[in-house]
Amino acid sequence: YLGIGEEDARAFSREVEAAWKEFAEDDCCCIDVERKRTFTMMIREGVAMHAFNGELFVQATWDTSSSRLFRTQFRMVSPKRISNPNNTGDSRNCRAGVQIHDSGAALGYYVSEDGYPGWMPQKWTWIPRELPGGRASFIHVFEPVEDGQTRGANVFYSVMEQMKMLDTLQNTQLQSAIVKAMYAATIESELDTQSAMDFILGANSQEQRERLTGWIGEIAAYYAAAPVRLGGAKVPHLMPGDSLNLQTAQDTDNGYSVFEQSLLRYIAAGLGVSYEQLSRNYAQMSYSTARASANESWAYFMGRRKFVASRQASQMFLCWLEEAIARRVVTLPSKARFSFQEARSAWGNCDWIGSGRMAIDGLK
Repeated sequence: YLGIGEEDARAFSREVEAAWKEFAEDDCCCIDVERKRTFTMMIREGVAMHAFNGELFVQATWDTSSSRLFRTQFRMVSPKRISNPNNTGDSRNCRAGVQIHDSGAALGYYVSEDGYPGWMPQKWTWIPRELPGGRASFIHVFEPVEDGQTRGANVFYSVMEQMKMLDTLQNTQLQSAIVKAMYAATIESELDTQSAMDFILGANSQEQRERLTGWIGEIAAYYAAAPVRLGGAKVPHLMPGDSLNLQTAQDTDNGYSVFEQSLLRYIAAGLGVSYEQLSRNYAQMSYSTARASANESWAYFMGRRKFVASRQASQMFLCWLEEAIARRVVTLPSKARFSFQEARSAWGNCDWIGSGRMAIDGLK
């Protein structure tokens, strides 16, 4: 398509890859405005941002004060900062912080400034999607599911109810286990119904309160002189009418494991991953089952990688490549039919290599 031979294409690729690696994986993190991330770290953050919010935002900036060779920098933008100015409602051409054309194409984004620690007035800055020359100014990656959609949807929306149920189930199970293991022994006393009700609900008359107080005082004095201990072979001598019952912790599962597995399977199906990968439990799987599960999940991950990570990486790479060509750090082949401005996507066409598939058995 570009009209260059195989040797020229390979030479151009090697030249670009060497310069890109020097820029992208710099230990000083010059690619990041905040000087915290390398290119790989920004891609990982973008994937995590997309998984949690259903979309990711990256702003391409230009460092005018830098003495470095490349001035292109990028800023990771939280989706929470994209909103309508002054928190107004949506309109025909501005929806959820995205200004759109009449045809639905995004023209720009309203980004609120970071008003930390919170008492400063909030301000919005409009950032165009593209500069007049075609250079990307604001990268927005999301997967629309219907026409007119301007923002991404969280993948966890479909399983939020089950995730809350799982959290409540785990907390309740923990409380149940604590209560059942809290008492090692109980002392039962022979009380008549009236005395027991007075003890539980409180006495109504002064005479009943005095009698109850005296009875409790006698018990306290008795056990203060002959304390009950469980840490030894000693058999305590109890007060007449009392009996000592040792408590053993009951089975705290009571169907909990089965119910937890059911919730985890539902959540895994909603997220597009296998139950074993979500729970990290491979104990009950055969080799064939594990391989089938890994293959199915791998197909899903490859789709996510192609759509999320590769799109973000390619658009960031195009911004840098434009500057590298303009500064003559890399040179286009002389026999090319199109310039960079005429065929941006063709010159920036890349295959991004990520981590490989998990090997269940290295010999098979």
